[in-house]
Amino acid sequence: MRVLIADDHDLLRDTLVMFLQSQGGMETASVGTFGEACARIEADAPYDLVLLDYNMPGMNGLNGLRTAIAMGGGQRVALISGEATRQIAEDALEAGAAGFVPKSLPAKSLINAVKFMAMGEQYAPIEFMTAVDDVTSNPLAEKLTARELQVLKGLTEGKSNKEIARDLDVLEPTVKLHVKTLYRKIGAANRTQAAMIAREAGLY
Repeated sequence: MRVLIADDHDLLRDTLVMFLQSQGGMETASVGTFGEACARIEADAPYDLVLLDYNMPGMNGLNGLRTAIAMGGGQRVALISGEATRQIAEDALEAGAAGFVPKSLPAKSLINAVKFMAMGEQYAPIEFMTAVDDVTSNPLAEKLTARELQVLKGLTEGKSNKEIARDLDVLEPTVKLHVKTLYRKIGAANRTQAAMIAREAGLY
């Protein structure tokens, strides 16, 4: 089984490669931009699955997905994202994607999803596709996704990224990405400041 992973976050990409290769019988290649992914699709032997990060350089969202699907005789292409909405996931599936994989997915589930898609099936986590957005009147909470709120709660409790990852059953690099994103969204420079902002807003 041959899989190409295209994601601009080095740590997350390398972790995905490590997890997939540890399964045995799985050959992986990885790149950091959409342009590099296209070059590999054209030059390499056919892949069973191409996994594209929705927000990486050159991707241009669903246009990149459609371009990749049309290349190399129409190989199977799936999206992976830490921030994409359910609507984007639905549009991707409608455009012919092999699936949609949130970066918040537990490692075991992610590996199973990749195998599932590479074997010809279409995948999207039911809990993500059917989730009902929480109705909240807190202005700060409205800026963050449900997973970012969980990570922020861990920060207010003084937990490390490793501890938060264990609590949420996700990879540590995934937590680091969420921390970086929520810093930007709430205007925090570090963990202490993020915790203070959350407490002042009455979140935790």
